Parts: sequence; C-alpha cells; structure tokens
Amino acid sequence: MTSLRQRKGSRGKEAAEVRENQLGFPAGDWSWGSIIWTSIGWSVSVGLGLLCSIYVATLHENDLWFSNIKEVEREISFRTECGLYYSYYKQMLQAPSIQEGLSELIQDNLTESRRTINLLQRMNIYQEVFLSVLYRLLPLQAYLEPVYFYIYTVFSLQAVYVIALYLTAWLLSGSWLAGTLTGVWYILNRVDTTRVEFTISLRENWSLPFFALQVAAITCYLRPQLSALQQKVTVWLMFVTTFCFCLTWQFNQFILLVQALIIYALDCGDLLSTTQVTTLYLVQVSGLLSVWLLQFCNSMILGSLVLSFIVAALFVRHCQSSLRTGGLLLRVAKLLLHTGLVLLLTFIINFLTKRALQLQSDEHIFKFIKSKFGLGPTRDFDASLYLCEEAFGLLPLDTLERLAGTLLLYPYIPTVLLLSGTLVAAVLQNLRPKGGGVEAFRPDVAYNLLHTVLYGLLAFSTMRMKYIWTGHMCAVAAYGVCGTEIWTLLLKVLRCNTKLRVVRYAVPLLLIGWLYYKFWPKLMEELSDLREFYDPDTVELMTWISTKTPKQAVFAGSMQLLAGIKLCTGRVLTNHPHYEDKDLRERTRQVYQVYARRSPEEVYGILRAAGADYVVLENSICYERRHQRGCRLRDLLDLSNGHIMDGPGENDPDLVPASHPRFCDAIKTDAAAYTALFTRTFQNKTFYVYRLKKKRKNSAKTSSDPV
Repeated sequence: MTSLRQRKGSRGKEAAEVRENQLGFPAGDWSWGSIIWTSIGWSVSVGLGLLCSIYVATLHENDLWFSNIKEVEREISFRTECGLYYSYYKQMLQAPSIQEGLSELIQDNLTESRRTINLLQRMNIYQEVFLSVLYRLLPLQAYLEPVYFYIYTVFSLQAVYVIALYLTAWLLSGSWLAGTLTGVWYILNRVDTTRVEFTISLRENWSLPFFALQVAAITCYLRPQLSALQQKVTVWLMFVTTFCFCLTWQFNQFILLVQALIIYALDCGDLLSTTQVTTLYLVQVSGLLSVWLLQFCNSMILGSLVLSFIVAALFVRHCQSSLRTGGLLLRVAKLLLHTGLVLLLTFIINFLTKRALQLQSDEHIFKFIKSKFGLGPTRDFDASLYLCEEAFGLLPLDTLERLAGTLLLYPYIPTVLLLSGTLVAAVLQNLRPKGGGVEAFRPDVAYNLLHTVLYGLLAFSTMRMKYIWTGHMCAVAAYGVCGTEIWTLLLKVLRCNTKLRVVRYAVPLLLIGWLYYKFWPKLMEELSDLREFYDPDTVELMTWISTKTPKQAVFAGSMQLLAGIKLCTGRVLTNHPHYEDKDLRERTRQVYQVYARRSPEEVYGILRAAGADYVVLENSICYERRHQRGCRLRDLLDLSNGHIMDGPGENDPDLVPASHPRFCDAIKTDAAAYTALFTRTFQNKTFYVYRLKKKRKNSAKTSSDPV
C-alpha cells in the first residue's frame, strides 16, 4: 500500500507539472515572479511580431524603392489579381461618399463589360471596403498616403500571424521559449512561410493570420480544466477568427473541410467529448453562414463540401447511438461503416444542393483536382491553366532542404513520428472496452498533430498550400523541443537522470543562440540589398491608355494585365483574374483566342461579343518560352481547339493542323484581312494595342463560337 500511495503521489506531481507546462506558470500561482515571467513572454511575442512586420516591410521597400517611384509604378507593382483587389480600395477612396462607393461596388459595370455584378457577393473584398472607410474616418490623410495605409495594414497582420503561432507553441509546451523559437523559425524561413512582401493583396495574406489565431483559440479550448467563463470566451474567439478567415479568402471552404476532417477523426478516436465536437462544428457552420449573409447569399458557400460534410457527420452521429459499444474489432467495423455513411451522405447532400442552386462557380477547382490525380480530362482549358503553373504543382524538394538548413526539419520529423505512434496507441486503447495501461492523449496536442499532418499532405500535393503548413510547422517543431512529453520519453529511453526542466530550457536557448550566430549576418546582408522597380514598357502602356483612350473604353487581353489596367486607368475590362464564375471562365477562354490559330473574322466576332473596343497583345504570351511545350498558353488553346501544337514534339493522333496562322503573330503583318478589322494604335517592345473598327454591313462573318 505504501508503494501504491507513492506512485499515486508521483503521478499527481507529474499532472501538476503538466498543468504548469500548459499554463506557462503554476496553477493558482500569482506571485510576482510568475507575473513577471509571463509578462516577459507576452512582451517577447509582441516584439517578434513587430520584428517580422518591419522585416517584410523593409524587404518590400528595398526591392522596389517604393517610397521613391511614381504612383503609376506603385500601382503596377500590384501584380495580377493583387492589382484587381487594390483597385476596389482605390475606387472606394475616390467615390464622393462611402454610400456611393458601396453602391458602385454592389452594382458594378466596369469589372466585366456588358454585365452588372455585385462585387461584394462575387469577391472577398470586405477588407478593402473596411480599410477605405477607416482611412476616410481617421485623421490620417495629412500624414499617411492611402497606399501606405493599405500595405502597412497587411504587413501588420504578419505580426498577428507570428503572435498567433507563438501562442500556439506556448499553449502546447507551457514555455514561452517555444513561442520564441517558433517566431525565430518563421522569420528565418520567410521564403517558405510567406510571400507577403511581393504579393501584398493576395487573399491568403489577409486570411492566414486569422486562421492561425483560430488554431490558437482551438488549442486553448481543448485544454483541460477550463472554467465555464473561459470556455465561453474561447468559443467566441473561435467564431470571430473563423468568421474573419472566411470573409477574407474565397477558398476558405476547402481549408475548413480539412479542419472538419480533423475534428471528425478526433471524434472517431474518442479524443474529444460530444460537446467539444458539436461546438467546433457549429463554430465552422456559423462562421460560413455569417459570411454567406454578408456576401448577399453567395451560393458557392451553401454548396461547399464542408457544410455538406458537417451536416452529414452530425446527422449520422446522432442516428448511430451504439457507435461506442462493443469490442475493438466491432468498434473498428462500426467506425468504417460510419465513415462510409458520412461520406456517402456528404456527396448526396452536396450534389442535391448544387443542383437546387444551379451552382457551377467552383467546378473548375474540382476539374483541377481530378486532372491532377488523373481522374479527369487532361485537355480541359481551365484545369490546365492551374496544372501548368508551378504554384499548383508538387512541393519541390529544395523546400525541405531550406527547412533543414535552419534546423526546423530535424526536430519536426521525430516529433511528428513519436506523437503519431503515441496517438495511435491511445486511440486503440480508447476503442477497447476496458481502458488502462496507456496515458490519455492530450486533445490539444492531438488536434495540432493531425493539423500539421493533413495540411502537410496538402502542401506536398499543391505547393501554393505550403504557406498554411510551414507556419504551423514551426510551432509543432518548437513544441517538440520545449514540450515535456518528447523529452520525458527520450530521457527514459536513454536512461538519463538529467532534470527535465534543465533540458527543456537549455536546448531551446542553445538552439536560438546558434540560429542567431548563423543567420543574423545573412539577414543584415539581405536587408542591405537595394533594388528599384523598373518596367518602362508597362508604364508607357498605362500612361498611353490613361491619356489617349476614352474613359468608358473596353479592353480585352490577359487576365493578369487587365487587372493592372483596371487599377492604373479605371477602364472597363472584358475579363479578370478572379476566376470563380463559370460565365467569366468561358469568356476568358474566348478572349484568349487572340493567342490561338483563328481567323481575323472569328477573333473580331469574339471580341465584339464581349464588348471590347481595344485588345492588348503581349509578346511574352504570343512567343512564350517560360513553360515547356504543352503548358504554354498557346498550346493550351491549341489543344482545346483540337489543333496541333507548335514546335517539335509528339501530338495526339486526333489533333489536326489549323487552317489559319496564329492571330497574335499574323496581325503584325498588317495584311488586308487584319487591317480591315483592326487598327494598331500603340506598340512598344512588349505590348501591341489594336482598336476594333466598326464593322461595315456584310463585310465579314461573325464568330462561330459566341461567348
């Protein structure tokens, strides 16, 4: 009995130490020492966040000399879809009043010619609206230019991102040294953790900081021994951060779907209570539905897979009350049947919802996924546009080399492997009718483990998704270095009598010191590298459009260039990079026929059907060499039209030679068939601009492929 009491007492001490590690200071200890120690931790988190924000802002300034270039050059630096999003911020500021600016966004006829669309419904631009209203109301006009107010806000969100990751690591390990190591790793791996310094307006740069805050709130919510008030506050924090994340990124549904699968897996493994599972699901649903209301009942949200999955999971869970009874094999069989029913019901609900709403806005994403894994047609134009971009390819191996170079990968891999093995053992023990023998697995650690594994798989499959994984990867690796679980296991295996507290603090301090010694000179060298924005051909084009064309002129061209034309000149567009609309995708494919082998009459008819007055042709697309054969835009168009591709190489047997030369090249010959329909109005080394002539009666045939 004496030995039994001693073992119980020792386990009590271990539990108390775990509680201390979770909270950052001993439970109930409000001594001055604990308060000062915790205050230092919070101060370090804010300091690292500000350091990261200043770091990326300085890189942006040094790369472009942003403070010294002209306004048109600043606007051109917002490349591709970034320029489109920033144009609405500029449009709101130029409106006579906030009310008129909102009205112009709700009834917009400049973004897509011959169409009036609700931009607040179609796009996630509430952040631009909010910032423009804030800039109008605050007395900042005399001290800060609008563009700086915008970019400084985005850079400030990087501080929020780092603080959120810091808190997650602190909550998991109980030591703010883990948060410090997380922040240091995030900054040193900037190339793989963020690209905000050159893609400021991208939706993910707005949303991922809120997603990191949501993960921190979930980690806090899943900790044991929370009071009723703490639980309510945490649930509200989860809702607010989920809402902000969903409001700022159109791909929120796919990210939340992965998160819903994590919650489902934890539920199946008996790692969460029924209340926790239901609460987490409802937080996701309430966040999505709130955004659905703000986006004027955007049908893409109602037709999302994540909503269908949550409804199916809750319904099947409610109907199968005997899921947690029986032996191990019986429970595993029940779980497999349960999972099959949930997935089947998910697809049925999603199919019926999309049929009822006639939803086709996101079909290009599913086409991309099918084509990527060889389950769909490989000639689909929309899917090929994504597949041929490096950002949507597999994660390059040099990413892992860079992560290993900062020592991030070395603690991360053993941490994930050890925790995965422990999690599997804990789940099997939970599924047995009688427990015992295996210590309960912490729910907050289990969530973060599955989070990093599933989003890691997503990152490996699609490189652009790595920015969701690498930041959280820093927090998991720091937890492995500073947490008690890993070191306790390792010290037992090695039969080492070293005190756990000494190891937990000595190792991260030595690691931070080595990282400072190794990478601080490289950071200083990087910050001393001064460059300057230089794109005279695009500046010349934008200046010519602004001064030589009517304000209501409609321009056709590539999506990326037209976004810049919208921002710099305010002219009307035929198409743009925000691709989540079926009619727009079809129009874009039609407008891109200027780079295909089509007759001048066909191209003229297509452009006229889209309402174009001018078309801008780019040599970089017409004579593209960046992509390999089969992935150049002209190749995608040839394949879509059933034509043989340019250059040496194999062609599918069903492809035929085109009967016309490539339009973008042939029009430069000024042949009579082209000059009868198009007039060259501008050219430089990069761009050619043609004005469409008013067609005379019976002069030429219209396009056989109407928009």
